[in-house]
Amino acid sequence: MRKSVRVSAPLFVITAYYLLAVAGFYVVLRTFPALAPYMPVGGLEDLVSQGANTFELLLAPVQNREQVYATQLALAIFATAGLMAPVSWVYFITTPRKRVDRSFAQTMIILPIIVAGIAMIVQNSLALAFSLAGIVAAVRFRFSLSEPAHTLYVFCSIAVGLAAGISAIGIALVISIGFVYSTLGLWILDYGARLNGPFFAFLTSRDQEDDDL
Repeated sequence: MRKSVRVSAPLFVITAYYLLAVAGFYVVLRTFPALAPYMPVGGLEDLVSQGANTFELLLAPVQNREQVYATQLALAIFATAGLMAPVSWVYFITTPRKRVDRSFAQTMIILPIIVAGIAMIVQNSLALAFSLAGIVAAVRFRFSLSEPAHTLYVFCSIAVGLAAGISAIGIALVISIGFVYSTLGLWILDYGARLNGPFFAFLTSRDQEDDDL
């Protein structure tokens, strides 16, 4: 069975998942406008408005700030896990069953949650950011990847978690969607597997005899 046929059903499920998630988010905002200050959105605009040379608070002063931050973090964590679910599905789809690493799949879901929490903690304090860097260096945490392609999933997890942590959930959504569809597209096309076609022969200026040398 061709890959394009085999992945058609999962692709439909993933697309429907994203559409329902976005629609549900807007329905909640429309139905409960009082929840808008607690939603992890608008952080990128606040960051840009503060300018690149300032370390002042990124979020506007509000009453019960700690409660607002805690609620935003909880919603950001929930959204992060939801956005990473399709990424983990792509990992299962594109990886042979015998090579699937369950611990790595779980790490993809948990890592961005931790990153979101760290981003929420340090975004308002340069001192905390350097302190956290020192703590991580002292722990000397090491995580070895069995496959080079796993690095891309780790970077995607960090990017989604970081975007959610600074209340830029829209950016996290774009990162998740872009990663999922680009990874599936390259996997379906077997990009780079066959270089003996006329286009790649012209592009690389070599023929089969050159490859045999």
